[in-house]
Parts: sequence; C-alpha cells; structure tokens
Amino acid sequence: MAQAVPDWGYSGAGEDFTVPYLWPSVIQLVPRDGQGKRLLDLGSGNGSWANRYARLGYRVDGIEPSDSGLAQARSAYPQCTFHHGLADAATIERVGSGQFDVVTSSEVVEHLYAPRDWARAAFLALKPGGRLVCTTPYHGYLKNLALSVAGKWDWHLKPLWDGGHIKFWSRATLSELLREAGFVNIQFRGAGRLPYLWMSMVMSGDKPAR
Repeated sequence: MAQAVPDWGYSGAGEDFTVPYLWPSVIQLVPRDGQGKRLLDLGSGNGSWANRYARLGYRVDGIEPSDSGLAQARSAYPQCTFHHGLADAATIERVGSGQFDVVTSSEVVEHLYAPRDWARAAFLALKPGGRLVCTTPYHGYLKNLALSVAGKWDWHLKPLWDGGHIKFWSRATLSELLREAGFVNIQFRGAGRLPYLWMSMVMSGDKPAR
C-alpha cells in the first residue's frame, strides 16, 4: 500500500535557512567538478539544491513527491530535470538505476517512515564507485543533554508539525543505515553551531567499485 505524503506547500523556489550552514560541509564531500557527470537529488523539494549542483557543471535530476515543489522547481530551474516520485527502488528503476555519479539528499531522511527504502534507492541509482552525500539534523550525547537541561524537547521534536521529523539520527545510527545498504568509506562532517552541538550533520558513503 502506497504511503500518503503530505504536500510541503512550497510557495517559491528560493533557498531555505539551512543552506548557509550546510553548504560549506556539503561541498567538502560532493566533488566540485561536475562536468560530464550526472547527479541525482533525492527529495529535491523546490529545486534550489539541484540548482547549486547544476552550477558545478553536473547534469542534475531530482526526485520529489510534492506537487508544489515540482511546480516551483520546473519553473525556476529548467536546466535540471525533475521527476515525481518517492525515494524508493521503483522510482529509481523508472529514472535510471546505475546511472549517476553522485546522489545527494538534503534534510530528507528524518522525514521518512522507511529510511531503508531511501538508502537502497540511493545505492541503486549510483554507478559503481559513485557517492551518496546526505544531510540530516544531528543528535548526539551533548546536544541531547543540552536539550534536556534547557527543557527544549517539545520545541525540538515539534510533534504537532504535520509532515515533520519522525526519525532522529546520530552519527552512529546513520552510519549503520548506510553500511547496511552497502556503502563503504563513510565520512562525517558537522554543520552549524559549535562542535557536538551541531544543527545538522553531513555524511557520505561510496558504492564499491566493481
């Protein structure tokens, strides 16, 4: 049975508040020279991240379930190709399995009921030797302790946010997810705030070469 995904309600194609603190860490892990290479953005939203990668020379495809996101992306960034669908194997088979040098996914995996489907989709989309680069809010001992001491858990978890975060990842748990999917050479970067109080984390994993 297909999962119902609430539309995000995008009203524009501009970059959101996460980009300034995520980009410096993302670009440490995404190869900067995209000429002649293909990149797939899983959960491409309004297309603003796809546009950044296109500026690096990549030929960019995006996959997004939100009708409003697709409408904004297709209108604002015609140099990229956007597909309606979920981050799962069925969508990758339709878009092109084993066709991409890089897969990216920014602030997506925390929203998913079945994150293993997302990880398998990324692995399936990549060529041998290709790389996944993903971001998600960071959770670790010191940050969790600070939230507890400050009494901020209700604010942080936002249980009344329709379509909000339902998975809360640490470096260890996201690394386990990527390794389970078959990725190797797992790398980590913190993003935003002080070390160990990071707002988000950026992780990469490589699909083994043949």
